Amino acid sequence: MPNRSSDTLFQLVKSLKKSEKRNFKLYAKRNTASEDLKIIYLFDALDKMEVYDEAGLLEKNRRLTKQQLSNIKAHLYKQILSSLRLIRSEQDIVIQMHEQLDYAEILYNQGLYMQSLKVLDKIKEYARQYHQYSYLLEALFFEQKIEALHITRSMQDRAGKLAGEMFAVNAQIQLSGKLSSLSLQLYGWYIQHGVARNEKDEIAVRVFLETRLPEPMPSGKGFYENLYFFQCYSWFTFICQDFLSYYRYTHRWVEIFDKEPAMIQIETVHYIKGMHNLLGAHFDLLNYPKFLETLDRFEKFFHSEPIQENDNNRIQTFVYLHIAKINKHFIDGTFSEGLKLVSYIEEKLKEYEIYLDRHRILVFYYKFASLYFGSGDYENTIKYLNKIINWKMDLRTDLQCYARLLHLIAHYELGNDNLLEYLIKSVYRFMAKMENLSMVEEEIFRFLRKSFQLSPKELKPEFLKLIERLKAYQKNRFETRAFVYLDIISWLESKIRDVPVQEIIMEKFKERNKEKRIPEIE
Repeated sequence: MPNRSSDTLFQLVKSLKKSEKRNFKLYAKRNTASEDLKIIYLFDALDKMEVYDEAGLLEKNRRLTKQQLSNIKAHLYKQILSSLRLIRSEQDIVIQMHEQLDYAEILYNQGLYMQSLKVLDKIKEYARQYHQYSYLLEALFFEQKIEALHITRSMQDRAGKLAGEMFAVNAQIQLSGKLSSLSLQLYGWYIQHGVARNEKDEIAVRVFLETRLPEPMPSGKGFYENLYFFQCYSWFTFICQDFLSYYRYTHRWVEIFDKEPAMIQIETVHYIKGMHNLLGAHFDLLNYPKFLETLDRFEKFFHSEPIQENDNNRIQTFVYLHIAKINKHFIDGTFSEGLKLVSYIEEKLKEYEIYLDRHRILVFYYKFASLYFGSGDYENTIKYLNKIINWKMDLRTDLQCYARLLHLIAHYELGNDNLLEYLIKSVYRFMAKMENLSMVEEEIFRFLRKSFQLSPKELKPEFLKLIERLKAYQKNRFETRAFVYLDIISWLESKIRDVPVQEIIMEKFKERNKEKRIPEIE
């Protein structure tokens, strides 16, 4: 799915809401006496375009020359950002602190040292309240500069106190930086490889984590240190398929925002990601009541004003909310009902394509394919799986493998015997090359090869034997990924009983939720 345009100015103009466009024009006209500004003329021209076409732009707008265009575009880009900053400055604490630092610098240059120090005190107060260590450090550096160069008499023993504050803040920044980097590296490992395939993978990830964790970890960690620490262990436990521990760490991730709600405004995307992972943990544990409770909370958050007024937050929340909505249908077996979401989500994916990463689109394609498979529509299952298989990229080798396996099973359901022998060999080779063949997959391939020689009457007993063999692997942590990506047991049971697979999953869902409980957080 290619981007609509790679022109940065065009993307910025298209990202603006009506109120932001109106504000820009007022801002631009206010700063000049001329009513015929070329930047506004260019802005209007870009706003009317569906796809950026520079040759067409110059052809239709003769006031603009090719020689001028580069400079006018650069000026327009800067003016749009300036107008956006004016709007956001009252809403964004971080922008306010940055603005206050500018004011402190201006006052200092005017020779008003005491006034500059008062502004710095205000910045430090906000920085401590919202855990913004970098701004706190910058304010302390500036204060140290004033105290060193001028006799302010603002406080006795100021040098010693400033040195102590700077040492403590530096330690916090260093710790949160290390944990943040480690969290990102673990997440990168998952995006690249998926979950741990075997004990060798788990040992490698564990060593990677433990050798990079700062030692010793302080007991009184601040907001960001806790956030990144819980993120590190969330990624680690998920990669290792330790779903109960994954739930505990994602719960703590969200809990730190519950304890300090003001930080949701500062680190909205981290909160969104935490809610997404908590929903994922409930999904993996099949904890339906808690899943619904968290989903309802997340949907209300999606419709709140702070989310709807920020494009990045709105798009990210949309993505994670609708992944969770599809997962709901996977849990309760309502696959046919879930198909109602597909066209709406696809429409939004097209609208948001310049903002979305390829990994997220792949996940949606696999989920669409799974919805169609569960509802018995194998043609559309293959359609979406082909989008994954034919989209060449080095991302999520596990998803690439299971897309091919589900693709193979969909052709099996359609009775495409002329393709099956080739597909079995092709998919097996691919999964072996990716080192993604578990015992569960080996059993599935063994059965599919054998099925060519079996009559319809002989198939059902073989299905039963395969189920018994696969059930022996369900408690093996390194085999669980096969059951997470593809509910092969339910599919086999549907073949034995000659009923749709979603009916089997619905029955299991009703039975499971009679007694389902989730362990308390320790």
